[in-house]
Amino acid sequence: MPSKPRRTSGSVAMDDYLEQILHLIDEKGYARAIDISRNLGISQASVTNMLQRLDAESLVKHEKYRGTVLTEEGTRIARAIIERHETLTRFLRLFGIDEETIYRDVEGMEHHVSRPTLEAIRAVAELLEADGKLLAKARDACR
Repeated sequence: MPSKPRRTSGSVAMDDYLEQILHLIDEKGYARAIDISRNLGISQASVTNMLQRLDAESLVKHEKYRGTVLTEEGTRIARAIIERHETLTRFLRLFGIDEETIYRDVEGMEHHVSRPTLEAIRAVAELLEADGKLLAKARDACR
């Protein structure tokens, strides 16, 4: 029986915000609209609007002038997004793809890859990492 797909926020933009908020909390202990704005390269007003949306969806608790924290569900979604990002990045690095290309490709793929596909990519990455000869064959097949 296929595994149940994990819920995302339902929006690529919302996913990006949740991921960014978690990174900021992990890095600084808090997430402020000004930091999110700077990191995502968008206006602070746009960030505030999205934080209000995320709050309405019960994915964050946003208090004006106090900062933003993720709810349990927001944290779960953000961690799943980061896990997808890391798995896809790890897989593409096995093939020697340059970091800029990996970044662009993963940003496009991470919001759309299903859980079963992600598990397949993870399994292939683990096999390739464990078997240098197989990895060399796979790299040769891509050239």
